[in-house]
Amino acid sequence: MASEQTKAGSKPKAAKNKRAVVLVRQRTLRQKARDLIEHPTVGWGVITGLIFALIVTGVAIWAREQPLVAVGQVMSRTRTVRVPFSTTDAQATEREREAARQRSPRIYAIDEAALDDVGTSLTNLPASVAGAPTLAEVDERIRERFGLTEEVLASLTTLAENEVALEAWRSRVHRLTEILERRPLMDAPTYQAALQEGLNRRIELHNGSDRSMVVREEAVNIDDAAQLEVAIRRIASVVGFEGTLAEAVTNRLVRSPRATYVFDAEATERAREQAALAVSPVRREYAVGQTIFTRGDVLNESQLTLYRRELKEFHDTASTMRIWTTRLGIGATVIGLTALLGSYFAALCPRISRRAARMSWIAALVGVATAGAAALTVLDPRFVMLIVPGTVALVAVLMRVAYDRTTAGAIAGVCAVLICLATERPVGVLAVCLLGMAMAIGTLAEVRDRREIIRMSVLTAITLGLGSALVGLIDRPMTDISAQAVLRQTLGEGALGTLGGLAVGGITMFALPFVERAFDITTGMTLIELRDPKQPLLREMQQRAPGTYNHSLNVASIAESAAESIGADSLLTYVGCLYHDIGKINKPEYFVENQRGGENRHDKLSPAMSLLVIIGHVKDGVEMAREHDLPPPIVHFIEAHHGTTLVEYFYRRAREKAKPQSDIAEANPAPKGDAKPERDADRLPDEVDYRYPGPRPRTKEVAITMLSDAVESATRTLPEPTPARIEALVRQIAQARLMDGQFDDCDLTLADVRTICDSISKTVSSIYHGRISYSGEQTKKPKPPAAEVEKSA
Repeated sequence: MASEQTKAGSKPKAAKNKRAVVLVRQRTLRQKARDLIEHPTVGWGVITGLIFALIVTGVAIWAREQPLVAVGQVMSRTRTVRVPFSTTDAQATEREREAARQRSPRIYAIDEAALDDVGTSLTNLPASVAGAPTLAEVDERIRERFGLTEEVLASLTTLAENEVALEAWRSRVHRLTEILERRPLMDAPTYQAALQEGLNRRIELHNGSDRSMVVREEAVNIDDAAQLEVAIRRIASVVGFEGTLAEAVTNRLVRSPRATYVFDAEATERAREQAALAVSPVRREYAVGQTIFTRGDVLNESQLTLYRRELKEFHDTASTMRIWTTRLGIGATVIGLTALLGSYFAALCPRISRRAARMSWIAALVGVATAGAAALTVLDPRFVMLIVPGTVALVAVLMRVAYDRTTAGAIAGVCAVLICLATERPVGVLAVCLLGMAMAIGTLAEVRDRREIIRMSVLTAITLGLGSALVGLIDRPMTDISAQAVLRQTLGEGALGTLGGLAVGGITMFALPFVERAFDITTGMTLIELRDPKQPLLREMQQRAPGTYNHSLNVASIAESAAESIGADSLLTYVGCLYHDIGKINKPEYFVENQRGGENRHDKLSPAMSLLVIIGHVKDGVEMAREHDLPPPIVHFIEAHHGTTLVEYFYRRAREKAKPQSDIAEANPAPKGDAKPERDADRLPDEVDYRYPGPRPRTKEVAITMLSDAVESATRTLPEPTPARIEALVRQIAQARLMDGQFDDCDLTLADVRTICDSISKTVSSIYHGRISYSGEQTKKPKPPAAEVEKSA
């Protein structure tokens, strides 16, 4: 609102009885809108919101165009074909190709060494025994191998003496080997596989470059002596061996059997694959409305493959308008949620809306949470009840650590809707997210120790586990076929929800330092660590400025009670009070609480120099705090615990020193014609020069510290600190600070000030209580110097 002031009687000699008239004009809506647009924070907020909305919209569109289901899950909805398409029926094609593989004949390669051994031994047999007149003179191995008898030996001897008969023998042996090339001899495993495996009744024999097909029943099992003997006798008879000679040939092949063919696995597999590749893919047509899977189905691999293909075909062939209508709807929803959250910040959370960095960090957190949840769900949809509710609960906890419950709920609620939108989750899952979010925010009051986080994590885990299980039972139909799968999946999702809640606690403890830095906050755990007397700054204060340390402890006790009385952060107040005077460590002897009698160093200094020392402890304290990486809220205690108050003692002392100079000037006026002497007001020190540089307190906690610090110092100057005197002193100091405008930058109310004064009065009275005076003791304390308050400031 702007105001214009016009004073009645604007002429130089206006009458004194004229009153000023103030005209107030309401700003137009256009002016308000222009001011809003020109505000730098609004500009950054709009830019941040647009970038956030674009990124989240892209993530949501990408994720929703993925299957988001996994094999083995029970479907909670029915999916149908949206555009006609044809696709290769992988299962039918594979069945046809497998049939082609089975119809392909098994391939056997000849063992030329075995066949040559048979031919050579039979061909050379007559010559081998020709020189032996009796059976005893024939080598025992030959006798055993061919089963020679005297009759067979006589026939072979006769054969060897007749060149024509010998040539006929060789011819028959050759014909025998030719038949064995087409009548394979196999060991038992090979023979059994040849008869049982494959659909083709024929087998393929490879003899070098020759290829021949024979019925697999033609194979002979060399490990079956009876079958082998029958087959060899028949072959010997066919080629013309008779009598004792046929007996020798049979004995040779039966008594020393050796497989003439072996299975060629590599060639067989190669032939099978060639036969499979020769089969054309089986195509299947799908019409619009045809069912991919129905609600209650346990998804199998073929349904998932079909669903993926349908998604691809839809985005490749559907009209642009049909695709972008859905995408624009997603984008509009995201923009609406972003605008809603931004409006909430602007109207109800100025702590965020006034800081562009905080808005950026919140947008980054929600954006990363949405993108991460969507990506992990696409990667493995089976873990959706771990990912989605757990992510929302984590965002809620991190925001609760940084802000109040309402703000955390608003941010986490929007995050829950965005994640469910991106992952295409039903209302039941959104309800689980909101329940987990509410439990996490409601149970996490203040992060002072790990037990708070563990308690929150356990309760959130129970809530998410039960909620996930109940939603699973509600969303999925229980049929005779799918009942077992539904129960298994429901229990699994309940366990995942529980695990997600427990994970929230662990991640929160790990992320607390990053959250504190990003959102410029200080958690209770950090404050408890800082209140430890073993902290370096506190130890140094104990050693170099023990009086200041005791003063800080008293102020902390007083301020802590006052903060509790109005619902402020008592722990932050206590820790801030411990560190508020750390700047006195550099020059402790210049402050009265550290002086142990003797000479006062300020007596030798001018008021201006003393002022620099007193005010300097604020600047020194801020520098020390930043060197030791103290949190910004603690730094504000150091820089603002005096605000812009007046250092009254040295101001009065400066004025007293300036007055004698003024009196001398008046007693010795300057001669005529000399420069006119300065007036008293020009010669006296300016009050502004003797004030602390500030800033003034911006929080209730620092304002309480300002009052407690002043009251604790002033109370030590009271000769008899009775409760009535202490209460009067407290109210006097509070009234002075209030009238001096020290509380204008914080949100303290008059009711708060009154409550604080009551609390401080009670606490100080309990610290500086009177006691009975015994005989022989001094009944009246000497009054300390009146300047103690200012010197100890």
